[in-house]
Amino acid sequence: MAQALALARRGLGNVWPNPAVGCLIVEDGRVLGRGWTLPGGRPHAETEALAAAGPAARGATAYVSLEPCAHHGETGPCADALIAAGVARVVVAARDPDPRVSGAGIARLRDAGVAVREDVCRAEAERLNAGFISRIVDGRPLLTLKLATSLDGRIATSSGESQWITGAAARARAHLLRAQHDAVLIGSGTALADDPALTCRLPGWAGPQPIRLVFDARLRLPADGALAAGARQVSVWVVTVAGQDGAALRAAGVELIEVAAGADGGVDPAAALAALGARGLTRVLVEGGWRLAAALLRAGLVDELRWFRAASLIGADGLSGIGELGVAALAQRLDFRRVAVEPVGDDLLESYVRRAL
Repeated sequence: MAQALALARRGLGNVWPNPAVGCLIVEDGRVLGRGWTLPGGRPHAETEALAAAGPAARGATAYVSLEPCAHHGETGPCADALIAAGVARVVVAARDPDPRVSGAGIARLRDAGVAVREDVCRAEAERLNAGFISRIVDGRPLLTLKLATSLDGRIATSSGESQWITGAAARARAHLLRAQHDAVLIGSGTALADDPALTCRLPGWAGPQPIRLVFDARLRLPADGALAAGARQVSVWVVTVAGQDGAALRAAGVELIEVAAGADGGVDPAAALAALGARGLTRVLVEGGWRLAAALLRAGLVDELRWFRAASLIGADGLSGIGELGVAALAQRLDFRRVAVEPVGDDLLESYVRRAL
């Protein structure tokens, strides 16, 4: 199952709106076939693994990181494919929360006489597909906030200089994070100040690019900037409020998504994430700026943190990575649980999940 989960991770960032699934067909300790969900969400992992195993799958065991589907979509049910291939046993890490599946795939296998074992590496499987689960259960994508700061949490000096606080290895790892997410999100302030590309630029990278997202209530994003100018090559979605003139951006190929305004007149974060979930996004990486980070944290919408920390100090006159949270008492603080710390060049990458997860 650990191998099936490793295969599933290959799909992170390129299989939405589907989950990332891995599958191995095994007999007597020998792997007969392996597969994972391919870009765009199909073919599914099980059909890929069965195709690789061929007739040898009969009587074998299938290890699947998520319950095989039981419904007809653009492909047939994977549970039926496993039954038709004659596998004797299926080991499942976690059930699929999609109401069209949710136990139906396992029931179909058992009704056909296939032995099923559940909950092997369940916690790992649910963490891997936390974005898909969030979209199905909560109607919104998983939100990961990425920060690259000094030891004291500063993203720039008092003059605004920020390139580069962290080193080359950390920046390359940040590009890998982009590749593992469906979309990369920034606020309009960051878009205007930096005019970033927001693409994955790892050497040799040939996979799909993440959707570029901007929260821009007043549609300040210039139609001739780097983001909008490249919208026909790499998708750009701008989330805004109703009543804005977006003709120039639409003409450039930008997709505008209108949502309700928040109390401050800006984009309502919860409404925006619901709209993104409705469009199939499962994993969104937030890269800036400090106002957007604070708004999402205050709304309780940040599920994970990826914090790159350089071994340097800038001081209180530097720009903080996070804006005001309105925490007047410790009981109001936002608690996260650290799940990993790893060196990345001369910097550290700290990973956290929300306590509620």
